[in-house]
Amino acid sequence: MKKQNSVSRRRFLERLGLTAAAGSATGTVGISSLVFGQENSGPIDCGPPPKAKPHRRKGGESFPPLPLPVTPLRRTEKKRPPAPPALIGKMSMGKIRWITRNGKRVQYRDWMTDPADVNTLLKWTADRMGINYRAVESSFEHFSYDPRELPVLLFAGHNNFKLTDEIRVRLARYVADGGTILGDACCGWNDFTEAFRREIELIFPGRPMRKILPDDPILASYFKLGDFTYKKEDGSIYTDKPCLETIDFGCRSGVIFSPCDLTCGWDGHEHPRGLRVVIDEARQIGVNLITYALGTFQLGRFLSSTKVYHEAAAPTRDDFVFAQLKHEGDWDPDPSAVHNLLKYARDNSTLEVKFKRQNVHLTDPKTTTYPLLYMTGHREFQWSKEEVGRLQRYLKAGGILFADACCGRLSFDMAFRREIAKVFPENKLERLPPEHPLYHCHHDIKRVDYTPRVREDFGPFDTPELEGISIDGKPAVVYSRFDLGNGWEQFPHAYSYGLKDESALQIGANMIVYAVTH
Repeated sequence: MKKQNSVSRRRFLERLGLTAAAGSATGTVGISSLVFGQENSGPIDCGPPPKAKPHRRKGGESFPPLPLPVTPLRRTEKKRPPAPPALIGKMSMGKIRWITRNGKRVQYRDWMTDPADVNTLLKWTADRMGINYRAVESSFEHFSYDPRELPVLLFAGHNNFKLTDEIRVRLARYVADGGTILGDACCGWNDFTEAFRREIELIFPGRPMRKILPDDPILASYFKLGDFTYKKEDGSIYTDKPCLETIDFGCRSGVIFSPCDLTCGWDGHEHPRGLRVVIDEARQIGVNLITYALGTFQLGRFLSSTKVYHEAAAPTRDDFVFAQLKHEGDWDPDPSAVHNLLKYARDNSTLEVKFKRQNVHLTDPKTTTYPLLYMTGHREFQWSKEEVGRLQRYLKAGGILFADACCGRLSFDMAFRREIAKVFPENKLERLPPEHPLYHCHHDIKRVDYTPRVREDFGPFDTPELEGISIDGKPAVVYSRFDLGNGWEQFPHAYSYGLKDESALQIGANMIVYAVTH
Protein backbone atom coordinates (compact mmCIF):
# COMPACT_ATOMS: atom_id res chain seq x y z
CA MET A 1 0.00 0.00 0.00
CA LYS A 2 2.85 2.37 0.90
CA LYS A 3 4.56 1.71 -2.46
CA GLN A 4 1.32 2.30 -4.38
CA ASN A 5 0.81 5.64 -2.62
CA SER A 6 4.37 6.64 -3.46
CA VAL A 7 3.83 5.84 -7.15
CA SER A 8 0.56 7.80 -7.25
CA ARG A 9 2.24 10.74 -5.57
CA ARG A 10 5.07 10.73 -8.11
CA ARG A 11 2.65 10.51 -11.06
CA PHE A 12 0.73 13.49 -9.67
CA LEU A 13 3.92 15.55 -9.51
CA GLU A 14 4.98 14.44 -12.99
CA ARG A 15 1.66 15.70 -14.39
CA LEU A 16 2.54 19.08 -12.84
CA GLY A 17 5.97 18.89 -14.52
CA LEU A 18 7.70 18.90 -11.13
CA THR A 19 9.94 16.07 -9.89
CA ALA A 20 13.03 16.33 -7.77
CA ALA A 21 16.41 15.97 -9.40
CA ALA A 22 18.12 12.59 -9.31
CA GLY A 23 20.19 12.10 -6.20
CA SER A 24 18.26 14.68 -4.17
CA ALA A 25 17.70 14.09 -0.51
CA THR A 26 13.90 14.06 -0.66
CA GLY A 27 13.31 12.30 -3.97
CA THR A 28 10.20 14.38 -4.75
CA VAL A 29 8.85 17.83 -4.04
CA GLY A 30 6.27 17.48 -1.28
CA ILE A 31 2.63 18.23 -2.08
CA SER A 32 2.20 20.11 1.21
CA SER A 33 5.17 22.27 0.28
CA LEU A 34 3.60 23.22 -3.03
CA VAL A 35 0.46 24.30 -1.26
CA PHE A 36 1.90 26.14 1.72
CA GLY A 37 5.28 27.33 0.46
CA GLN A 38 7.18 26.68 3.65
CA GLU A 39 10.93 27.13 3.99
CA ASN A 40 11.78 23.75 2.45
CA SER A 41 9.19 24.04 -0.29
CA GLY A 42 9.55 23.34 -3.93
CA PRO A 43 8.83 25.84 -6.70
CA ILE A 44 5.67 27.92 -6.62
CA ASP A 45 5.17 29.12 -10.18
CA CYS A 46 3.49 32.52 -10.23
CA GLY A 47 4.03 33.38 -13.87
CA PRO A 48 5.84 32.69 -17.11
CA PRO A 49 9.31 34.00 -17.84
CA PRO A 50 9.67 37.37 -19.61
CA LYS A 51 9.06 37.42 -23.33
CA ALA A 52 12.17 37.12 -25.42
CA LYS A 53 13.48 40.40 -26.72
CA PRO A 54 12.86 40.93 -30.45
CA HIS A 55 15.79 40.29 -32.77
CA ARG A 56 16.69 43.45 -34.59
CA ARG A 57 18.82 42.43 -37.55
CA LYS A 58 19.81 44.34 -40.61
CA GLY A 59 21.37 42.84 -43.72
CA GLY A 60 24.97 43.95 -44.12
CA GLU A 61 26.01 45.70 -47.32
CA SER A 62 28.75 44.14 -49.47
CA PHE A 63 32.27 45.16 -48.55
CA PRO A 64 34.61 47.03 -50.87
CA PRO A 65 37.51 45.01 -52.39
CA LEU A 66 39.92 43.84 -49.70
CA PRO A 67 43.50 42.60 -50.01
CA LEU A 68 43.85 38.84 -50.32
CA PRO A 69 43.56 36.45 -48.62
CA VAL A 70 40.51 38.16 -47.04
CA THR A 71 37.30 37.00 -48.68
CA PRO A 72 34.43 39.51 -48.99
CA LEU A 73 31.36 38.39 -47.03
CA ARG A 74 27.76 39.41 -46.65
CA ARG A 75 26.54 39.04 -43.11
CA THR A 76 23.61 39.81 -40.89
CA GLU A 77 24.42 41.71 -37.70
CA LYS A 78 22.39 42.36 -34.56
CA LYS A 79 21.56 46.01 -34.08
CA ARG A 80 21.11 46.59 -30.36
CA PRO A 81 19.32 49.77 -29.30
CA PRO A 82 20.75 51.50 -26.22
CA ALA A 83 19.48 49.88 -23.02
CA PRO A 84 17.35 52.12 -20.80
CA PRO A 85 18.85 52.96 -17.40
CA ALA A 86 18.43 50.39 -14.63
CA LEU A 87 15.98 51.48 -11.93
CA ILE A 88 15.10 48.34 -9.96
CA GLY A 89 17.28 45.45 -8.87
CA LYS A 90 15.37 42.27 -8.11
CA MET A 91 17.34 40.60 -5.36
CA SER A 92 18.17 36.88 -5.46
CA MET A 93 16.18 35.39 -2.59
CA GLY A 94 16.05 31.87 -1.20
CA LYS A 95 18.30 28.85 -1.19
CA ILE A 96 19.50 27.36 -4.45
CA ARG A 97 17.69 24.11 -5.31
CA TRP A 98 17.77 21.87 -8.37
CA ILE A 99 14.61 20.42 -9.86
CA THR A 100 13.65 18.52 -12.99
CA ARG A 101 11.15 20.39 -15.10
CA ASN A 102 9.89 18.87 -18.36
CA GLY A 103 12.81 16.49 -18.39
CA LYS A 104 15.45 19.17 -17.82
CA ARG A 105 17.44 19.78 -14.68
CA VAL A 106 17.11 23.45 -13.76
CA GLN A 107 18.04 25.70 -10.87
CA TYR A 108 15.30 27.13 -8.69
CA ARG A 109 15.25 29.92 -6.10
CA ASP A 110 12.27 31.53 -4.41
CA TRP A 111 12.63 34.91 -6.12
CA MET A 112 12.28 33.24 -9.55
CA THR A 113 8.62 32.32 -9.01
CA ASP A 114 7.40 35.34 -10.97
CA PRO A 115 10.34 36.23 -13.20
CA ALA A 116 8.54 38.76 -15.44
CA ASP A 117 6.79 40.82 -12.75
CA VAL A 118 8.95 43.97 -12.66
CA ASN A 119 9.69 44.03 -16.38
CA THR A 120 5.99 43.76 -17.16
CA LEU A 121 5.25 46.63 -14.77
CA LEU A 122 7.98 48.80 -16.28
CA LYS A 123 6.64 48.15 -19.78
CA TRP A 124 3.11 48.98 -18.59
CA THR A 125 4.49 52.17 -17.04
CA ALA A 126 6.43 53.10 -20.18
CA ASP A 127 3.32 52.73 -22.36
CA ARG A 128 1.39 55.18 -20.16
CA MET A 129 4.02 57.65 -19.01
CA GLY A 130 6.63 57.52 -21.74
CA ILE A 131 9.50 56.84 -19.31
CA ASN A 132 11.74 53.87 -20.00
CA TYR A 133 13.62 52.02 -17.29
CA ARG A 134 14.64 48.44 -16.84
CA ALA A 135 14.98 45.95 -14.03
CA VAL A 136 18.00 43.74 -13.49
CA GLU A 137 18.72 40.69 -11.41
CA SER A 138 21.03 41.41 -8.51
CA SER A 139 22.57 39.52 -5.62
CA PHE A 140 23.50 40.52 -2.10
CA GLU A 141 27.01 39.20 -2.61
CA HIS A 142 27.90 41.18 -5.73
CA PHE A 143 25.87 44.39 -5.47
CA SER A 144 27.83 47.60 -4.82
CA TYR A 145 25.15 48.98 -2.45
CA ASP A 146 25.44 52.32 -4.24
CA PRO A 147 21.93 53.72 -4.97
CA ARG A 148 23.31 55.51 -8.02
CA GLU A 149 23.72 52.07 -9.59
CA LEU A 150 20.26 50.80 -8.60
CA PRO A 151 17.93 53.30 -6.88
CA VAL A 152 15.43 50.59 -5.86
CA LEU A 153 15.94 47.05 -4.55
CA LEU A 154 12.98 44.66 -4.73
CA PHE A 155 12.67 41.84 -2.20
CA ALA A 156 9.94 39.44 -3.33
CA GLY A 157 9.17 35.81 -2.60
CA HIS A 158 7.17 33.29 -0.59
CA ASN A 159 9.64 31.70 1.79
CA ASN A 160 11.54 32.60 4.90
CA PHE A 161 14.98 34.17 4.40
CA LYS A 162 17.81 35.44 6.57
CA LEU A 163 20.52 38.00 5.88
CA THR A 164 24.00 38.22 7.34
CA ASP A 165 25.08 41.02 9.67
CA GLU A 166 27.39 42.36 6.96
CA ILE A 167 24.57 42.60 4.43
CA ARG A 168 22.30 44.29 7.00
CA VAL A 169 24.92 46.98 7.61
CA ARG A 170 25.31 47.55 3.87
CA LEU A 171 21.55 47.79 3.34
CA ALA A 172 21.26 50.35 6.15
CA ARG A 173 23.96 52.42 4.46
CA TYR A 174 22.24 51.98 1.07
CA VAL A 175 18.97 53.48 2.34
CA ALA A 176 20.79 56.25 4.24
CA ASP A 177 22.52 57.16 0.97
CA GLY A 178 19.19 57.57 -0.83
CA GLY A 179 18.23 54.05 -1.93
CA THR A 180 14.80 52.49 -1.51
CA ILE A 181 13.99 48.95 -0.36
CA LEU A 182 10.71 47.67 -1.78
CA GLY A 183 9.27 44.45 -0.33
CA ASP A 184 6.40 42.30 -1.60
CA ALA A 185 5.05 39.08 -0.11
CA CYS A 186 4.25 37.16 -3.27
CA CYS A 187 0.78 35.59 -2.97
CA GLY A 188 0.54 37.25 0.45
CA TRP A 189 2.71 34.51 2.01
CA ASN A 190 3.13 34.81 5.79
CA ASP A 191 6.57 33.16 5.79
CA PHE A 192 8.03 35.95 3.68
CA THR A 193 6.12 38.66 5.56
CA GLU A 194 7.49 37.55 8.92
CA ALA A 195 11.03 37.26 7.56
CA PHE A 196 10.95 40.68 5.88
CA ARG A 197 9.65 42.42 8.99
CA ARG A 198 12.24 40.67 11.14
CA GLU A 199 15.12 41.63 8.87
CA ILE A 200 14.01 45.26 8.53
CA GLU A 201 13.78 45.52 12.31
CA LEU A 202 17.36 44.25 12.56
CA ILE A 203 18.57 46.61 9.83
CA PHE A 204 16.82 49.67 11.27
CA PRO A 205 16.45 49.13 15.03
CA GLY A 206 14.12 51.63 16.65
CA ARG A 207 12.43 52.48 13.35
CA PRO A 208 9.25 50.37 13.15
CA MET A 209 7.35 50.04 9.90
CA ARG A 210 4.06 51.92 10.07
CA LYS A 211 0.87 51.75 8.05
CA ILE A 212 0.84 54.27 5.24
CA LEU A 213 -1.20 57.43 5.89
CA PRO A 214 -4.17 58.35 3.66
CA ASP A 215 -2.43 61.52 2.45
CA ASP A 216 0.95 59.89 1.85
CA PRO A 217 2.36 61.04 -1.52
CA ILE A 218 2.90 57.41 -2.54
CA LEU A 219 -0.88 57.15 -2.91
CA ALA A 220 -1.04 60.21 -5.16
CA SER A 221 2.31 60.41 -6.97
CA TYR A 222 0.60 59.50 -10.28
CA PHE A 223 -2.74 57.75 -9.76
CA LYS A 224 -4.98 59.12 -7.01
CA LEU A 225 -5.58 56.04 -4.86
CA GLY A 226 -7.94 55.50 -1.95
CA ASP A 227 -8.92 52.13 -0.47
CA PHE A 228 -7.43 49.04 -2.14
CA THR A 229 -9.44 46.16 -3.61
CA TYR A 230 -8.29 42.77 -2.31
CA LYS A 231 -8.95 39.24 -3.53
CA LYS A 232 -8.91 36.22 -1.23
CA GLU A 233 -7.91 32.70 -2.20
CA ASP A 234 -11.59 31.71 -2.40
CA GLY A 235 -12.16 34.38 -5.07
CA SER A 236 -14.11 36.78 -2.86
CA ILE A 237 -13.31 40.50 -3.19
CA TYR A 238 -13.43 43.27 -0.60
CA THR A 239 -12.12 46.83 -0.15
CA ASP A 240 -10.09 48.09 2.78
CA LYS A 241 -7.42 50.63 3.69
CA PRO A 242 -4.07 50.47 1.86
CA CYS A 243 -1.93 47.61 3.16
CA LEU A 244 1.40 49.34 2.50
CA GLU A 245 3.84 49.83 5.38
CA THR A 246 6.73 52.30 5.32
CA ILE A 247 9.72 53.61 7.23
CA ASP A 248 10.41 57.31 6.73
CA PHE A 249 13.87 58.85 6.54
CA GLY A 250 13.37 62.58 6.67
CA CYS A 251 10.64 63.43 4.17
CA ARG A 252 11.17 60.23 2.19
CA SER A 253 9.97 56.66 2.62
CA GLY A 254 13.12 54.54 2.31
CA VAL A 255 11.41 51.20 3.01
CA ILE A 256 8.05 50.29 1.47
CA PHE A 257 6.42 46.90 2.07
CA SER A 258 3.25 45.19 0.92
CA PRO A 259 2.14 42.10 2.90
CA CYS A 260 -0.50 41.53 0.21
CA ASP A 261 0.63 40.39 -3.23
CA LEU A 262 1.41 43.06 -5.81
CA THR A 263 3.95 41.35 -8.08
CA CYS A 264 1.53 38.80 -9.52
CA GLY A 265 -0.76 41.68 -10.39
CA TRP A 266 2.10 43.49 -12.11
CA ASP A 267 2.48 40.45 -14.35
CA GLY A 268 -1.27 40.32 -14.98
CA HIS A 269 -2.29 37.03 -13.36
CA GLU A 270 -3.88 35.66 -10.19
CA HIS A 271 -3.85 32.37 -8.28
CA PRO A 272 -6.37 30.66 -6.01
CA ARG A 273 -4.10 31.10 -2.99
CA GLY A 274 -3.08 33.79 -0.57
CA LEU A 275 -4.22 37.42 -0.47
CA ARG A 276 -3.56 39.88 -3.26
CA VAL A 277 -4.44 43.29 -4.63
CA VAL A 278 -6.47 42.94 -7.85
CA ILE A 279 -4.52 43.32 -11.08
CA ASP A 280 -5.55 46.81 -12.21
CA GLU A 281 -4.93 48.38 -8.81
CA ALA A 282 -1.69 46.46 -8.26
CA ARG A 283 -0.35 47.99 -11.46
CA GLN A 284 -1.51 51.46 -10.46
CA ILE A 285 0.23 51.06 -7.10
CA GLY A 286 3.34 49.88 -8.94
CA VAL A 287 3.34 52.97 -11.18
CA ASN A 288 2.98 55.17 -8.11
CA LEU A 289 5.91 53.41 -6.45
CA ILE A 290 8.08 53.98 -9.51
CA THR A 291 7.03 57.62 -9.77
CA TYR A 292 7.63 58.17 -6.06
CA ALA A 293 11.09 56.58 -6.17
CA LEU A 294 12.08 58.77 -9.10
CA GLY A 295 10.61 61.89 -7.48
CA THR A 296 12.42 61.42 -4.16
CA PHE A 297 15.75 59.97 -5.27
CA GLN A 298 17.64 63.27 -5.32
CA LEU A 299 16.05 64.25 -2.01
CA GLY A 300 17.36 61.01 -0.54
CA ARG A 301 20.84 61.82 -1.81
CA PHE A 302 20.59 65.29 -0.26
CA LEU A 303 19.43 63.92 3.09
CA SER A 304 22.36 61.51 3.16
CA SER A 305 24.67 64.38 4.14
CA THR A 306 24.38 65.52 7.76
CA LYS A 307 24.63 69.17 8.76
CA VAL A 308 27.08 69.74 11.60
CA TYR A 309 26.36 72.36 14.25
CA HIS A 310 29.92 73.56 14.86
CA GLU A 311 28.88 75.67 17.85
CA ALA A 312 26.82 72.94 19.50
CA ALA A 313 29.29 72.63 22.37
CA ALA A 314 29.94 76.36 22.73
CA PRO A 315 28.66 78.20 25.81
CA THR A 316 25.38 79.91 24.97
CA ARG A 317 25.44 82.87 27.38
CA ASP A 318 22.71 85.22 26.19
CA ASP A 319 22.73 84.00 22.59
CA PHE A 320 19.65 82.55 20.99
CA VAL A 321 19.39 78.75 20.98
CA PHE A 322 16.81 77.05 18.79
CA ALA A 323 14.93 74.42 20.82
CA GLN A 324 13.04 71.71 18.93
CA LEU A 325 10.40 69.60 20.67
CA LYS A 326 10.67 65.84 20.57
CA HIS A 327 7.40 63.92 20.49
CA GLU A 328 6.15 60.40 19.79
CA GLY A 329 5.65 61.09 16.08
CA ASP A 330 8.41 61.66 13.51
CA TRP A 331 9.60 64.83 15.23
CA ASP A 332 12.70 65.53 13.05
CA PRO A 333 11.77 64.99 9.38
CA ASP A 334 13.93 67.89 8.11
CA PRO A 335 17.35 67.37 9.74
CA SER A 336 19.01 70.20 7.77
CA ALA A 337 16.21 72.74 8.12
CA VAL A 338 17.12 74.43 11.39
CA HIS A 339 20.80 74.63 10.48
CA ASN A 340 19.96 76.51 7.27
CA LEU A 341 17.43 78.78 9.00
CA LEU A 342 19.91 79.82 11.68
CA LYS A 343 22.54 80.53 9.05
CA TYR A 344 20.02 82.63 7.10
CA ALA A 345 19.01 84.54 10.25
CA ARG A 346 22.65 85.22 11.10
CA ASP A 347 23.53 86.40 7.60
CA ASN A 348 20.42 88.56 7.17
CA SER A 349 20.03 90.19 10.58
CA THR A 350 22.05 91.65 13.44
CA LEU A 351 21.14 88.82 15.79
CA GLU A 352 23.88 86.81 17.47
CA VAL A 353 22.54 83.40 16.51
CA LYS A 354 24.71 80.41 17.27
CA PHE A 355 24.64 77.24 15.19
CA LYS A 356 22.99 75.28 17.94
CA ARG A 357 19.79 73.31 18.09
CA GLN A 358 18.70 71.82 21.38
CA ASN A 359 16.32 68.85 21.18
CA VAL A 360 14.06 68.86 24.22
CA HIS A 361 11.09 67.06 25.80
CA LEU A 362 8.22 68.94 27.36
CA THR A 363 8.88 67.02 30.58
CA ASP A 364 12.44 68.37 30.79
CA PRO A 365 12.64 71.28 33.29
CA LYS A 366 15.24 73.01 31.10
CA THR A 367 12.62 73.45 28.37
CA THR A 368 11.23 76.50 30.15
CA THR A 369 14.56 78.34 29.73
CA TYR A 370 14.15 78.75 25.97
CA PRO A 371 12.09 81.66 24.59
CA LEU A 372 10.94 79.69 21.55
CA LEU A 373 9.98 76.03 21.06
CA TYR A 374 9.66 74.62 17.54
CA MET A 375 7.89 71.43 16.53
CA THR A 376 6.99 69.65 13.30
CA GLY A 377 6.23 66.19 11.88
CA HIS A 378 4.14 64.18 9.44
CA ARG A 379 2.26 61.82 11.71
CA GLU A 380 -0.11 61.59 14.62
CA PHE A 381 1.15 62.45 18.10
CA GLN A 382 -0.41 62.89 21.53
CA TRP A 383 0.66 64.82 24.62
CA SER A 384 0.26 63.38 28.10
CA LYS A 385 -1.52 65.30 30.86
CA GLU A 386 1.85 66.25 32.31
CA GLU A 387 3.06 67.57 28.96
CA VAL A 388 -0.15 69.56 28.45
CA GLY A 389 0.22 71.13 31.90
CA ARG A 390 3.89 72.00 31.45
CA LEU A 391 3.30 73.54 28.01
CA GLN A 392 0.38 75.60 29.32
CA ARG A 393 2.50 77.03 32.14
CA TYR A 394 5.39 77.71 29.74
CA LEU A 395 3.18 79.62 27.29
CA LYS A 396 1.38 81.61 29.98
CA ALA A 397 4.80 82.64 31.35
CA GLY A 398 5.68 84.25 28.01
CA GLY A 399 7.17 81.43 25.94
CA ILE A 400 6.23 80.88 22.29
CA LEU A 401 5.40 77.61 20.52
CA PHE A 402 6.12 77.72 16.77
CA ALA A 403 4.90 74.74 14.72
CA ASP A 404 4.35 73.65 11.14
CA ALA A 405 2.97 70.55 9.45
CA CYS A 406 5.89 68.98 7.59
CA CYS A 407 5.03 68.59 3.89
CA GLY A 408 1.59 69.97 4.82
CA ARG A 409 0.49 66.54 6.01
CA LEU A 410 -3.04 66.22 7.36
CA SER A 411 -2.25 63.71 10.11
CA PHE A 412 0.05 66.16 11.92
CA ASP A 413 -2.32 69.06 11.25
CA MET A 414 -5.26 67.24 12.83
CA ALA A 415 -3.17 66.06 15.79
CA PHE A 416 -1.74 69.52 16.47
CA ARG A 417 -5.15 71.20 16.43
CA ARG A 418 -6.54 68.56 18.77
CA GLU A 419 -3.62 68.70 21.22
CA ILE A 420 -3.31 72.49 21.36
CA ALA A 421 -7.04 72.61 22.17
CA LYS A 422 -6.20 70.62 25.32
CA VAL A 423 -3.65 73.27 26.30
CA PHE A 424 -6.05 76.18 25.72
CA PRO A 425 -9.64 74.85 25.73
CA GLU A 426 -11.08 78.37 25.65
CA ASN A 427 -8.90 79.65 22.81
CA LYS A 428 -8.89 78.69 19.15
CA LEU A 429 -6.27 79.04 16.48
CA GLU A 430 -7.09 82.12 14.43
CA ARG A 431 -5.53 83.45 11.26
CA LEU A 432 -2.98 86.20 11.91
CA PRO A 433 -4.08 89.41 10.17
CA PRO A 434 -1.77 90.87 7.47
CA GLU A 435 -0.80 93.76 9.76
CA HIS A 436 0.38 91.49 12.59
CA PRO A 437 3.85 92.53 13.87
CA LEU A 438 5.21 89.05 13.17
CA TYR A 439 5.01 89.77 9.43
CA HIS A 440 6.88 93.08 9.71
CA CYS A 441 9.33 92.87 12.63
CA HIS A 442 12.26 92.20 10.27
CA HIS A 443 11.27 91.28 6.72
CA ASP A 444 8.19 93.11 5.48
CA ILE A 445 6.12 90.10 4.40
CA LYS A 446 3.01 90.88 2.40
CA ARG A 447 3.13 88.13 -0.22
CA VAL A 448 4.60 84.62 -0.16
CA ASP A 449 5.27 81.96 -2.78
CA TYR A 450 3.77 78.48 -2.37
CA THR A 451 4.87 75.18 -3.88
CA PRO A 452 3.15 73.89 -7.04
CA ARG A 453 1.09 71.33 -5.10
CA VAL A 454 -0.49 74.10 -3.00
CA ARG A 455 -1.46 76.06 -6.10
CA GLU A 456 -2.77 72.89 -7.75
CA ASP A 457 -5.05 71.87 -4.87
CA PHE A 458 -5.79 75.16 -3.08
CA GLY A 459 -5.80 77.65 -5.92
CA PRO A 460 -3.56 80.57 -6.90
CA PHE A 461 -3.28 82.56 -3.65
CA ASP A 462 -0.17 84.28 -2.31
CA THR A 463 -1.05 85.56 1.17
CA PRO A 464 0.66 84.23 4.33
CA GLU A 465 -1.66 81.91 6.24
CA LEU A 466 -0.16 81.64 9.73
CA GLU A 467 -2.53 80.95 12.62
CA GLY A 468 -2.05 81.76 16.27
CA ILE A 469 -3.31 81.90 19.83
CA SER A 470 -2.64 85.08 21.82
CA ILE A 471 -2.41 85.62 25.56
CA ASP A 472 -2.78 89.19 26.80
CA GLY A 473 -2.42 90.41 23.24
CA LYS A 474 0.86 88.56 22.59
CA PRO A 475 1.15 85.43 20.43
CA ALA A 476 1.79 82.30 22.49
CA VAL A 477 1.26 79.83 19.62
CA VAL A 478 2.11 80.36 15.96
CA TYR A 479 1.17 77.58 13.54
CA SER A 480 1.54 77.03 9.79
CA ARG A 481 -0.75 74.53 8.10
CA PHE A 482 1.68 74.67 5.15
CA ASP A 483 5.23 73.39 5.45
CA LEU A 484 8.11 75.70 6.33
CA GLY A 485 10.90 73.23 7.12
CA ASN A 486 11.20 71.93 3.54
CA GLY A 487 11.80 75.50 2.41
CA TRP A 488 14.42 76.01 5.12
CA GLU A 489 16.29 72.98 3.77
CA GLN A 490 16.52 74.75 0.40
CA PHE A 491 16.20 71.57 -1.58
CA PRO A 492 13.24 70.53 -3.78
CA HIS A 493 10.63 68.33 -2.07
CA ALA A 494 8.50 67.09 -4.94
CA TYR A 495 5.42 66.24 -2.85
CA SER A 496 5.36 69.10 -0.36
CA TYR A 497 2.44 71.41 0.38
CA GLY A 498 4.40 74.36 1.66
CA LEU A 499 6.15 77.65 1.09
CA LYS A 500 9.04 78.06 -1.31
CA ASP A 501 12.53 78.59 0.05
CA GLU A 502 12.78 82.40 0.32
CA SER A 503 9.28 82.86 1.76
CA ALA A 504 9.80 80.08 4.30
CA LEU A 505 13.17 81.50 5.39
CA GLN A 506 11.77 85.02 5.78
CA ILE A 507 8.93 83.81 7.99
CA GLY A 508 11.33 81.70 10.06
CA ALA A 509 13.75 84.60 10.49
CA ASN A 510 10.91 86.93 11.51
CA MET A 511 9.78 84.36 14.07
CA ILE A 512 13.27 84.26 15.62
CA VAL A 513 13.56 88.06 15.67
CA TYR A 514 10.11 88.38 17.22
CA ALA A 515 10.88 85.79 19.90
CA VAL A 516 14.16 87.49 20.84
CA THR A 517 12.80 91.05 20.88
CA HIS A 518 9.54 90.26 22.65
